[in-house]
Order: sequence, then structure tokens, then C-alpha cells
Amino acid sequence: MLDVALLNESGWPEDQDWKRLAIQAVQAAFAQTPHDELRRKPVAVEISVKLTNDSEVQGLNKAYRDKDAPTNVLSFPMVPHDLIETLTNSDDGEVLLGDIVLARETCAREAEEKGIAFADHATHLIIHGALHLLGYDHMIEHEAEEMEAMEVRALTSLGISDPYAGSTGD
Repeated sequence: MLDVALLNESGWPEDQDWKRLAIQAVQAAFAQTPHDELRRKPVAVEISVKLTNDSEVQGLNKAYRDKDAPTNVLSFPMVPHDLIETLTNSDDGEVLLGDIVLARETCAREAEEKGIAFADHATHLIIHGALHLLGYDHMIEHEAEEMEAMEVRALTSLGISDPYAGSTGD
């Protein structure tokens, strides 16, 4: 069983059902991986998604990545990717797979620059963050290509266009 906890802070638009969007994005990401079975296993797996602002994300980015600037999304895995297949319920009944944190101002600016809907860009970033929690990365070219392809398939499954079409990457 997969649970997505959402914390909406710092002026994210209230006309969007962010909880539903986050659940759909995480499920779409999982569906592109061998870890999709976690959605059906009896183990309770939770991912938290925090919608916040550039200032908070900049502080987290500086503290955890030594980069003193905001970024669009940060992921904080709580389970080493090589142990995901062995997950079982913890003493409190669930396993926190990790946290995904999005920065409103950066997300909004990027969406405007790309000419796409803010919610579609946020969906992409949640998918990207969920894939990081599952152990995927983009530091090496072939890994970046694999991760990008999974993102595109996940977005397509949600009716969202390929954000990489006609670009050199995100």
C-alpha cells in the first residue's frame, strides 16, 4: 500500500487539488519501475510531499547539498534503494520512503518560461522526486536518459506532454 502525505504551505494556489495531483504523480512514477508492486503489497509505504517556497528550499539545499540557492525540487530518500525490495512494516505500521519538497516560486517561474501549466510542471517535479526516492538518478548520461524516459512515460500516462521535447534537458 502506498500513501502520499501532503503539506501545502507558502502560497501554493488553492484552486488546485494538490493532494490528488501528488498521489497521481507518485503512482505514475512507480508504475514506470519494478517497484510498482509496492502499491499492492501489504507493506505500508509513505512518501511525503511538501509544497513550500524558495526560501525554505534554499535553506535545505544549502544544508544538505552545500548549494546556497533555491531549486525546483529536492528529494530526501529514507530507505537505501538496494533495500526497497525487502521492505516490511515497521513497528509503527509504515515505512517512510522519503520526502519530496517543491519550491513554489521556482516552479512557477520555470513553468512560465516553458509555457506550460504550473500544475503540469509540479506534476513532473513530483514524478522526478519520486524516481529519486526509488534510487534513480541523472548524474551519468545513460542513467539520465533512463530516468528522463520514465518521466516522459509517467507524464504521458497522465495526459501531460513531454517536457523535454525540443530541449536539451531539464
